[in-house]
Amino acid sequence: MSRRSGVLEFAVLGLLHDAPMHGYELRKRLNVLLGSFRAFSYGTLYPCLKSLVAQGFLVEDNPDTQYVPATALNGKRSKIVYRLSAEGKQRFEELLADSGPDAWEDEHFGVHFAFFGQTDRAVRMRVLEGRRSRLEERLERMRSSIARTRERFDDYTLELQRHGLESVEREVRWLNELIETERANRTGRAAAPPGGPGTPQTSDGRDHADGSPDPARSPYDRPGRSG
Repeated sequence: MSRRSGVLEFAVLGLLHDAPMHGYELRKRLNVLLGSFRAFSYGTLYPCLKSLVAQGFLVEDNPDTQYVPATALNGKRSKIVYRLSAEGKQRFEELLADSGPDAWEDEHFGVHFAFFGQTDRAVRMRVLEGRRSRLEERLERMRSSIARTRERFDDYTLELQRHGLESVEREVRWLNELIETERANRTGRAAAPPGGPGTPQTSDGRDHADGSPDPARSPYDRPGRSG
């Protein structure tokens, strides 16, 4: 199984873990929840669904009995609803518990993070710390590359390289905040916002006018296992 198909399998099982749905609805949910999947077409999604059915992870239901079978004349067809089997639920739990190096990569990390509300706290910490470690390694390589090639590239190429460097640095800072939040929650301490004690902020650093906490600052306050 390719890396991208494995990511799609995880996302499909995760969304169907919440509720059964038909393919069109599932594709819309993938596009909304996982923006990186916008490039996926029906031609990619449906083979994945059929494969998961063949493996026993999904079950096909057809509740739309009022629909007439598709013909060249009426153009109607029943909507197949997909739901997780017991084996599919177990498979999703296995994927949730995976905190190895694959979970730190760009595509896999995004999907894991999307389902952090259902993930054990210890697994969340390992994934976050692993992702940070992977990005810190990337930062070191990028800085070395810029230092070596500075004199060989024009200003625009160097600016593009600096832009990429700054993007990775921002994600590392974001991960540091998430890890600190997890550690504070584990010990029962209140995590202070980056602006300092007593300064409620939004996720982009602006203070709330009413002093209320920003929901984006607590990404794990969603129903699910607390670990």
